[in-house]
Amino acid sequence: MGDTAAFLFLLGTALVAANLPWLTDRVLFVLPPPARGKREWVRLLEWFLMYWVVGLVGFGLEYRITGEIASQDWEFYVVTICLFLVFALPGFIYHHDLRRHLRKRRRRAS
Repeated sequence: MGDTAAFLFLLGTALVAANLPWLTDRVLFVLPPPARGKREWVRLLEWFLMYWVVGLVGFGLEYRITGEIASQDWEFYVVTICLFLVFALPGFIYHHDLRRHLRKRRRRAS
């Protein structure tokens, strides 16, 4: 896998992974949802877990391409977590705002 393909794969994986907690009601993407629905803190915990999963994928790709993993300071992790937060915005907006509007529109049409 070349550098460009690895970068695009990591970018696509990050986009999907950042939005998954808000697009599914299953807990940890496997367990059935609770009767009251999935709590917001569970979604945030899943989001943070996905951040680390994507980070591990990135480390693996970096090691495969360069043969080593560059050391990073705290600034790198702050920037990547902010970028992952921006990637999660479409799923967050869909879950908290757009879905409600779509349901209202569907009820009016019926």
